[in-house]
Amino acid sequence: MKLLIRNLARTTTEDALRTLFEAHGAVQSCTLVMDKESGSSKGFGFIEMPRQGEAKAAIKTLNGKELDGNKIRVKKATTKPDAKNSDDAGPGD
Repeated sequence: MKLLIRNLARTTTEDALRTLFEAHGAVQSCTLVMDKESGSSKGFGFIEMPRQGEAKAAIKTLNGKELDGNKIRVKKATTKPDAKNSDDAGPGD
């Protein structure tokens, strides 16, 4: 199950995020979304957990938890069919 984590501190690292979620089960992947120009975190990221039960438990336990001074929001990631290429269509591309 792919999870969306929002309201991350700009200083939160992928390692810290992965460690937080690994306490609740296996983590398949961990990705922070980075700003292309500045190289800094945009304040959100994604975690993939292969076991749905563990992912649901992580959502329940970690949603609203404080990490690096911010209360993070955790929910199941959803995909929008028409948003597939929206990040690639900016000016200067």
